[in-house]
Amino acid sequence: MKLSNRGDVDPFIVMDVMEAARKAEAAGRHIIHMEVGQPGTGAPEAAKAKLIADMADPLGYTVALGLPELKDRIAQHYADWYGVTLDPARVVITSGASGAFLLAFSALFDNDARVGLGTPCYPSYRQILKAVGLSPIDIPTTFQQRFQPRPSDVADHTLDGLIIASPANPTGTMLDQDGLAALAGACQVQGAALISDEIYHGIDYDTAPVSALQVTDDVYVVNSFSKYFSMTGWRVGWMIVPQDHVRQVERLAQNMFICAPHAAQRLALHAMDCSDELEANKAVYKANRDLMIAGLQAAGFTRFAPPDGAFYVYVDISEYTDDALGFAAMILEQAGVAVTPGLDFDAARGHHWLRFSYARATVDITEGLARLAQFMQGRQV
Repeated sequence: MKLSNRGDVDPFIVMDVMEAARKAEAAGRHIIHMEVGQPGTGAPEAAKAKLIADMADPLGYTVALGLPELKDRIAQHYADWYGVTLDPARVVITSGASGAFLLAFSALFDNDARVGLGTPCYPSYRQILKAVGLSPIDIPTTFQQRFQPRPSDVADHTLDGLIIASPANPTGTMLDQDGLAALAGACQVQGAALISDEIYHGIDYDTAPVSALQVTDDVYVVNSFSKYFSMTGWRVGWMIVPQDHVRQVERLAQNMFICAPHAAQRLALHAMDCSDELEANKAVYKANRDLMIAGLQAAGFTRFAPPDGAFYVYVDISEYTDDALGFAAMILEQAGVAVTPGLDFDAARGHHWLRFSYARATVDITEGLARLAQFMQGRQV
């Protein structure tokens, strides 16, 4: 039977790298995972213990927008972290951030709308946009811009919408409050929707990230329990939408998902009160970041913007190769370290870049850097 053009999306290359690493491990090799943005820790232990008690009750459907008590707790989170007063009715609990993007794109844009992406960026933005009949518009960014889009890009590219991320994947760079306000203002002038991906909030090192809600209410803010809360496999996230968009999003959520998984929502609720364990995880990321920056530079990977947040370093390898995909495969084969080619994040320029993740245990990061240093012997210029 005939296939829809909606399925003509590019593969998620990091998932292919994970599969290659899995095959190597199945063959008996020890692989250091620097390819995937997945915390080396699991959900907080205290939260899991509370969920076990919750399981005594049947966990059926929740209402489409999520458990009211979780929505209330997220609203409190915005007051605690950002000083933002938020009506819990604006909170939408989703099946991971991916579910939030699908809802946001469906609610905000008609077919063929032009949605801007500052490249390099998270690859699934582009593929989800294409799958729902929208036009992703790549906006090349530079090191000097810290890989973030400029307000002038909104009008220059005649955008119907703009997706920003701070801290960003793959670069880890952040927008400050003035930068966020300028982008929000440019979108308002153009009549373009603004979507702020804040999934890496909480994983910051020197300066706390700013939420777009601190500069405007005319925004869709997307977040998730996957990163700071260390709940990747539970597939639960959230989205904040303007008050007059809630019913539109609710109707879509009812029909697309019914609701996010009930057990995951309850675990998320409990995880939000496990700050001691979560901050201990963050301390590990900070130590790993320091190790990674020093270790990559010592190995000869010197061209990158030091990350403000998240747990990635995005490295320019043009002095060594113009084939990041092949170079990553060589590192996996010869060094036993899995890394992600930049083509995932920037189809035009990613052949000169690699992303290194430092989300795993410190002992793994230390071993991986030693292997990379050995691999790079004789290659440094």
